[in-house]
Amino acid sequence: MAERDAAPQLGSAIASLDDLFASERPTAVVVQGDTNSALAGAIAANAHDIPLVHVEAGLRSFDRRMPEESNRVLTDHLADVCCAPTEGNRRNLLKEGIPAERIVVTGNTVVEAVSSALPDQTTRLATRRRYGLVENEYVLATLHRPENVDDELNLRHLLVELAALPLPVVLPLHPRTQKRVEEFGLELLLRRLTCTEPLLYREFVTLAHGAALVVSDSGGLQEEVTVLKRPIVVVRRSTERPEIEEVFGTLTPPGAMLGTVLKNWLATASERHEQLALLPSPYGDGHASLRVARLIEKQATLPTRPLSTMT
Repeated sequence: MAERDAAPQLGSAIASLDDLFASERPTAVVVQGDTNSALAGAIAANAHDIPLVHVEAGLRSFDRRMPEESNRVLTDHLADVCCAPTEGNRRNLLKEGIPAERIVVTGNTVVEAVSSALPDQTTRLATRRRYGLVENEYVLATLHRPENVDDELNLRHLLVELAALPLPVVLPLHPRTQKRVEEFGLELLLRRLTCTEPLLYREFVTLAHGAALVVSDSGGLQEEVTVLKRPIVVVRRSTERPEIEEVFGTLTPPGAMLGTVLKNWLATASERHEQLALLPSPYGDGHASLRVARLIEKQATLPTRPLSTMT
């Protein structure tokens, strides 16, 4: 959705939640991430004086050009409990003046999500064969952010550089990307890539698990590769997940250096696979949802707002 549509989308979501909270008041409202819907939930909860729990709090790119950055900051400052995935996220919140008693380091639920979604080895093999792929002999790419796909030169350059890689490149096409390819007349560039429809999550994590290298502008995928132990090149100006930089991946903007960065990371992929296999995910131990659930359960025993934290 284009940024100019964000305001009416946000207003509509707030109005709908306002009606819901007026008729069915919840014990607490839980929002996750940095989407417009998360901010809408936070604003509506605050208007009704309902305790708010923000899961995935404290992420910061420090780049106000990124629409999600404002959503993250506003939601965190409205939240009664900020569930921070990492200590770094906790420090971000403290620097902004959010009281320490409102912050809990829980880890990120992405660790559990990926672990539970990844099929067994037999199913993974069958999925790769269905797409004609061999483990560690292909690249998985995703592109959808405005800075990459809404700029014709950037999108053209990205598709050309992906096609120039020495391994097959699988590109599940986001609807926004598909639309821009058609608008800019870049369909011929897709012929050199293995393009698919958007994939079911289990299929997607299967292909990511077997890829030699992942190339993406996704925020969530930066976390997912730390569970799958795959290296990633993040094609963006900035990232809210610095934990992956130069360990699980690297950040590079679209531009002249992109091709060199991609080829260098692909050339060292095998060595990186061995190194990453030994590293724990920086996003926790796989029990984040249990910690968040306990926070919500504790709220049910409190007579009034605000939420207190747990140890």
